[in-house]
Formats: sequence, structure tokens, C-alpha cells
Amino acid sequence: MSTDIVAVVVTYNSEQHVSELLDSLPAAFGSTPHAVVVVDNGSTDGTVGLLEQRSDCTVVRSTNDGYAAGINRAVRAAPDEGAILILNPDATLDPESAPRMLSVLRKPGVGIVAPRVRESDGSLSRTIRRAPTLGRVGGLSFTGLPSFAERVEDAQEYDDEHVVDWAVGAILLVDRSCYDALGGLDETYFLYSEETDFCLRARAKGWSTVYTPDAGAVHIGGGSGESVATHTMKAVNRVRVYGRHAGPARAWLYFGMTIAIEVRRAIRWHGASWPTVRALLRPAERPAALGASDTLLPR
Repeated sequence: MSTDIVAVVVTYNSEQHVSELLDSLPAAFGSTPHAVVVVDNGSTDGTVGLLEQRSDCTVVRSTNDGYAAGINRAVRAAPDEGAILILNPDATLDPESAPRMLSVLRKPGVGIVAPRVRESDGSLSRTIRRAPTLGRVGGLSFTGLPSFAERVEDAQEYDDEHVVDWAVGAILLVDRSCYDALGGLDETYFLYSEETDFCLRARAKGWSTVYTPDAGAVHIGGGSGESVATHTMKAVNRVRVYGRHAGPARAWLYFGMTIAIEVRRAIRWHGASWPTVRALLRPAERPAALGASDTLLPR
């Protein structure tokens, strides 16, 4: 029997959540032929032992080369056919959500499908995003103005199926041809912004990202909070993804605006922003895993 969908998951100390995800998959897939591959990025808790007790997934042990590298490794270990369902370990899928996403993916020109996601309390998770621009560098979503807000806040925008610039990567169904054409996720991001980059690269090659409310999921997210290192990774990678798609001239402007915003946040309330400002101005202080310590402008 051919495989219609391959679910790929990357775990890292995910003992608390991954069982609930895997338990949700049989109902989520229904009668759709599928396979499940989990790559563990060097967990030090009981994640691997828990996974190896299960018979419903293939487990691949790895060192922590980053989230994107883990997803790519999972795809290589999976059957070389079928769409690729990227899942965070702290997500769960609603019954029949996988075939519903697949029906959208099979429409002409669609390369990526994002479902309607709920928070753990059942409220709407606003996962749709607009492409990064100089106007949106400040994360001014509270304004509700598309020119300044990358995150789509209007709940009505989540009621109908439509093409979007990109969507949060906790649950994404990707066409295999699209994935292959892009060479998978860009591993240089290590963590954060890889889904932004992937959706933008897909659009440049003619593949659209489509949001559908017909498939549902829950994503807990943010359970471990944000550290100084992760906040810095987010800031550096946002500059990188913008520069790679907009060019170096605009990237310098985006870089300068990012520094100014982080200084403002540090002064007002966000303690993690001071180390981020230093890392932006001193490349050697950036997380080594990003490989972005050789030039002032993160590339």
C-alpha cells in the first residue's frame, strides 16, 4: 500500500507531550495510509525510552543539529512518497484533520497547508502571518493595521480558506514535490524562522501556502518559556530571513530597526533584550549554532 502522508516530528526533552500527539494520530489520519517518523535531537529526559516502547512510529536518534535539520533527517528516514506532515511534539490533531488538509493540498498550485489551530484552552491560536517588511519589523500587531502587523489578528480572517504569506510551523502539510524542489527546510536557521523562509521560497517558485479552517489542531507551545538565547535566535533569524528575501540594502535598514526596537524593549520591560542588542552589535556573542558570527549583518 502506498503512503499518502508521512508525519515527521522532532523531539527534544518532549516526554511531557509527545505521547498525546502520537495518540491523536490514528483518528487524525482515519483511513489515510500514513507513516510516522520521530527524530529525537538528543533528549536527556525520558523521551527516547517512551518512544521506543511504541510500535506506531519509527524512531531516529540524533544529536541536536537544530529543528530544521531534524525535520529533514526525519524525511530522509521516511518512505519517499506522500505528502509531508510537519508536527511539533506539543501539538495534537483533530479526527480526520489529515485527509482534510490533504484534499486542500491536492488543489492546483498549493504547496503548503496550515490548519485552524487552537490554544490549550480552546481559544483561537492566531497562526497566520504576513510576509516580513520594513513596516512590520516592530511587531506592531496591536495596531491591527496590515502595514505594521505581521501576525493576522482579525478572527474573521480565520473563518475561510485562503492563500496566506506564511503560517506558524507547528502543523504544516507540505507537498512532496514542493519540499524536494526547495531542498527541504534551510538548516542554517537552527531554530525559528525556518517556516517563514520555507513558505516564502515556495511562493517564489509558484507554490502557495493555504490556510484552511476545515482541519483542526491544538498546539500548546511556549511551555518552556523564552530564554535569552532563544530571544536572540529569533531576532537574528528574523534579520536573516528578511535579508535573504529582500536583499542586503533593505536588510541593513531592517537590522538597524531591529536594534532600535530591542533597545526600546530593554528600556521599557524586556530584560532579555539587552543581551540580544549586544549580540546584534557583536557577532561573536550570537549563538554559535546559527553560524552567523562572522559578519555584522546576520546572513
